[in-house]
Amino acid sequence: MSLRRLRPGTAAAGLAALTVALGACGSPADTASAPPAAGTGSTVNVVASTNVYAAIAQAVGGDKVTVSSIIDDPSADPHSHEATPAEAATVAGAQLVVLNGGGYDDFMTGLVSSAGGNRTVIDAVEVSGLEAATEAEPAGDGHSDTSADAHDEHGDEHGDEHADAHAGHDHGSFNEHVWYSLPAVKKLAAQIALDLRAADAANAAEYSANADAFAARIDGLQAKVDAIKAAHPGARVAVTEPVPGYLLADAGLTNATPEEFARAIETDTDPPAAVLQQTLALFTADPVRVLVLNGQTQTPTTDQVKQAATAAGVPVVEVTETLPAGVTDYVTWMGGQMDALATALDRT
Repeated sequence: MSLRRLRPGTAAAGLAALTVALGACGSPADTASAPPAAGTGSTVNVVASTNVYAAIAQAVGGDKVTVSSIIDDPSADPHSHEATPAEAATVAGAQLVVLNGGGYDDFMTGLVSSAGGNRTVIDAVEVSGLEAATEAEPAGDGHSDTSADAHDEHGDEHGDEHADAHAGHDHGSFNEHVWYSLPAVKKLAAQIALDLRAADAANAAEYSANADAFAARIDGLQAKVDAIKAAHPGARVAVTEPVPGYLLADAGLTNATPEEFARAIETDTDPPAAVLQQTLALFTADPVRVLVLNGQTQTPTTDQVKQAATAAGVPVVEVTETLPAGVTDYVTWMGGQMDALATALDRT
């Protein structure tokens, strides 16, 4: 399967036409300090850019929210998604929108802008507090003004260590795939709880309890990460893309892949021949322990790398950017990927 990414600006061009089609929705409103609009039904309507964020919102909201996601197809690529009028209507009906930000799901920014009206927008990159998050593009018409409170109230003991680990690991370019950072996911869940309490004060206690329960399950995932770090300190691994970067760094693993290779694959360009050869050499003399491959973006180049790993007896672990078919729980999904990584490392 080969998934091709669109260059920056493609989504904006598509949304220009979409905005014309949705002219009746009105102009974008400044929602920087506005609470979610009052619901017309018995639940708060939440729309997320991908099913990963929908799963997190569902875990916090429980049966008091109605959650939908724009992207839930395991074969879809959020980078190249083109918004539709039907999706714009879905976002227009939302009281709370959860998106990744950082340039990852720009289609969602356009949908929020086209929708008009008042709604709270949560940008996971902004909430994460990770390196360079403040340099990311704004997430749309505004961000919930309770973000700072969420950071203060729900600071994570792993946060400083986590940020330090990535200051060198990412080689100066920001990795927007923040849902692979457990501290970032905990902060996001806390922010969702704050905004749901603002939208639905009658069920505030339930949202807080759900967020606490979810945070405890994330702590269980952190224990898996810590176990990998203890068992395989500094183990060298290779990747096809930066997608799992936060997880690998937090697990104390060393990403040996030339950054130029991973970024080329992510941006749908061909790496220079010399860089490809450097990457293939990771599976010959002194081979890496594991290849972590993004299963949602496979190209002839990544197939070549996978074949080199297989020929060398290096285990291949596939990760994804969205939840696989039939999986609706973030912790179950992420825990399965962590288990696969640990098993692969234990084999080598």
